[in-house]
Amino acid sequence: MTAVPATRYASSIAIIGLLFFILGFFTWINGPLITFVKLAFDLDEVQAFLVVFVFYLSYFFFALPAAWVHKRTGMKKGLALSLAVMAAGAALFGELSTQRWYAGALTGLFVIGGGMALLQTAVNPYISILGPIESAARRIALMGICNKVAGILAPIVLGSLVLHGIGDLSAQVEAADAATKAQLLDAFAAKIHTPYLVMAGVLLLVAVAILFSPLPEIRAAEANAEAAGDAGAGARDSVLRFPHLWLGVLCLFLYVGVEVLAGDAIGTYGNGFGLPLDQTKLFTSYTLTAMLVGYLAGLALIPRFISQERYLSVSAVLGVLFSIGALLTTGYVSVGFIAALGFANAMMWPAIFPLAIKGLGRFTETGSALLVMGIAGGAILPQAFAVLKQHYDFQWVFAALAVPSYLYILYFASRGHRAGKAQGG
Repeated sequence: MTAVPATRYASSIAIIGLLFFILGFFTWINGPLITFVKLAFDLDEVQAFLVVFVFYLSYFFFALPAAWVHKRTGMKKGLALSLAVMAAGAALFGELSTQRWYAGALTGLFVIGGGMALLQTAVNPYISILGPIESAARRIALMGICNKVAGILAPIVLGSLVLHGIGDLSAQVEAADAATKAQLLDAFAAKIHTPYLVMAGVLLLVAVAILFSPLPEIRAAEANAEAAGDAGAGARDSVLRFPHLWLGVLCLFLYVGVEVLAGDAIGTYGNGFGLPLDQTKLFTSYTLTAMLVGYLAGLALIPRFISQERYLSVSAVLGVLFSIGALLTTGYVSVGFIAALGFANAMMWPAIFPLAIKGLGRFTETGSALLVMGIAGGAILPQAFAVLKQHYDFQWVFAALAVPSYLYILYFASRGHRAGKAQGG
């Protein structure tokens, strides 16, 4: 375990928990944002899903530069910088959404995603190696609770401040003439401005607070090396020589894809059954509530009763079963199975990330950045869902994307995370 005094350990956990809360809020507000932009910018579903496509694609472009930045700025300055970048993106999104310039609004989301890539690249390996790697899933699960509480709140906050009465407004817009329609949509789009400016201000305040916080610096290369004789990082001269890392990158890509499908696309999934907008706008909160329950279960069970590898296998099997359940049912029952995927997904990131970076030693920062690049799966799978559902039954499309993803996650949990390691490694 990293030599961190108990008091600093507790304060570090609390500070990183706050950062995971921020990550959760800005991640899971994307679900109701799809509903917002579809009406405010008068878009079809494929165009509206560019919200998640652009947001998650930013991780692919910014993750490796983020690792470079953190090596040169150190932990505190890097975290503060990431929050400042997110603040700039939030202000940009709020301003350009009010002007109903969709390309500009997407640019704001891309900047927010870039700041979050910078933040994710630091906080995930940090919490993983702050204590023993074998219990990292427990610490990440605690962070996940902070993340998902924010995720539950985000749709509720946006729903009450911006999306209130959206069903009636949508009907008015559909029946209005061109001039009245423009007035209605301008007024609706303007409602997003103040909330996002407030978010930007809060992010800047937290950035300043981080600079004066007691967060200790941790040397990843020393804290995350395999034991001698286990063919660890000391015996390897390139990050390319860690097969379990690359299998983990693909695993994280698919996991984030299905997580976003269950969280951000659930409203669109519910709309496929003709369920009303005033109900579907809150469906993301149901998925996040199921994830919160899953995190609590993981905290109670790992590693005392079950290893993080075995729990990941169980979670993957549940993902397959719930996806098939959603396919074989309709209406609110089918939506319920989609929401239940939140429980299956809850402990996947906490297990995949430490298993994938285990033993990387001096390559930990680079490996973490590659894993964060895998978050781009949240861009690809939901966009594939939005495009394919225009041509095929949306339930079959969802199952065709989700079931193979969970099967690969099952492979990584059972065998993939040990690839290239000595027996018992």
